[in-house]
Amino acid sequence: MTTATPEIPAGKRACPAFIDAARVEWKLGSYGITVGSALRDVDPWLRTQDYRRMVAARMQPLDPTQVRSHLPAGEYILSRKYDGEFTVLLFREGEACCVNPGGTVRIGLPWLAEAAQRLRGAGIKSALIAGELYFAAGPGVRERVTEVSRAARKPASQDDLDRLHFVAFDLIESDGAAPPARYADVMARLQKWLGGGQRVGAVATTLVKSEGEIEAQFARYVSTEGGEGLVLRSDSAGRFKLKPRHNLDAVVIGFTAASEPDRRGMLHDLLLALRRADGSLHVLGHVGTGFSDEERRSLLSDCNDRLVASDYSEPSDHHVAYQMVRPELVVEISYLDVVTQSTRGAGIDRMTLSWDATAGRYSPLRRLPLASLISPVFIRRREDKACNDSDVRLAQLSDRFDISKTEVNARQLTLPKSAILRREVYTKTLKGQTLVRKLLLWQTNKADSGDFPAYVLHLTDFSPTRKTPLERQIRVSSSREQIDLLWAELFEQNIVKGWTRAG
Repeated sequence: MTTATPEIPAGKRACPAFIDAARVEWKLGSYGITVGSALRDVDPWLRTQDYRRMVAARMQPLDPTQVRSHLPAGEYILSRKYDGEFTVLLFREGEACCVNPGGTVRIGLPWLAEAAQRLRGAGIKSALIAGELYFAAGPGVRERVTEVSRAARKPASQDDLDRLHFVAFDLIESDGAAPPARYADVMARLQKWLGGGQRVGAVATTLVKSEGEIEAQFARYVSTEGGEGLVLRSDSAGRFKLKPRHNLDAVVIGFTAASEPDRRGMLHDLLLALRRADGSLHVLGHVGTGFSDEERRSLLSDCNDRLVASDYSEPSDHHVAYQMVRPELVVEISYLDVVTQSTRGAGIDRMTLSWDATAGRYSPLRRLPLASLISPVFIRRREDKACNDSDVRLAQLSDRFDISKTEVNARQLTLPKSAILRREVYTKTLKGQTLVRKLLLWQTNKADSGDFPAYVLHLTDFSPTRKTPLERQIRVSSSREQIDLLWAELFEQNIVKGWTRAG
């Protein structure tokens, strides 16, 4: 049953002392969000990014067929993989918030209050705990990251907030000390502090010693119960992510040919796209494995028969531009996983294209969020499918993963106008000539597009006595605090004795 949430006056909402309360955007009741730079000490946010980058570099993806061939022999601590949002629990001064690599800071969630109570009870003074924020949909219903995004961004009721849970799987720091070296000891601490909670807990682990045990656990958690996958950790062998492969159909929009002498006349790889609801084609990425030699020959021939012009150029991994083709060939591929964010939390933006069948030409529209496929493999050609709203639809990914702006029209989307924040002009007279230096700072309001920085600082330096009278300097930043520091730096370097502010 949905629980009504009484309105809380802004002055009575609780905010941890280590966060600038004036920068919190209140969403529902006592739940609010802000940005990483609103932390009075941004080190926890930076460490969250570093941890995510380190884990991403060390975590190796595998599918079930590779357990016996690619997984080093040994003992592993096995846990189920939650389909949620990676986040870090920050506990300090008896209060808690959570922060993700992109810099989204959340406060006032019920699970945060529970986590703070448990850590205080355990005598902990400060901690950084890595885990997964997930949406508890109910008994027998698997969690989905899309539900986390919906409930966390625009909660409809208190029930949405109550269903946001946190499961810890690693310890970054506690009371200023590094975690134990052995992962088993790390999990023992997390179980002691958080285990058995209502909305917080530590991930359940099992020690496995053979491929057969791993395969049995995969069959139980994933094949039977519909879980997302498993995580295997070993202090000596490393970390592995075990997930089933997924299939999708995509349209071929480009190709490159093999350059090796013994592979002439063969395809190297295909450039693929998915169709958005507005009819534009969203560049997905490329696939270069899974082909037989005969398939490489026939696909290269068919692609050469469909060559078209394009105002957009996409470089391949071997630094050769893809040759673009009419969007007619549909192929089925499999993939192990997708990445929707960089290790620093930025979105994976890819170009959307307009296809003019009459002119036989592609035109770029703009970049929009999509994903990067992990381990894509060619399966087969789909002669029974075409480039339409059903067969190669974007929803094949967006229904499964959290991809933003899938509903927007790439053809009509207009970017907001920039706003000038500061403008100062200074003059100086030298030998009868007027010198001018102008500092201009503006907010682009287009940072979400991925094509623009959040802030731009421009210095114009005009001196008619110089060989190059007009010189410019540009600084950009995603942080207002940083761009203000850059303004002060340019001011100190360029507005020295003798310069007078105009107007």
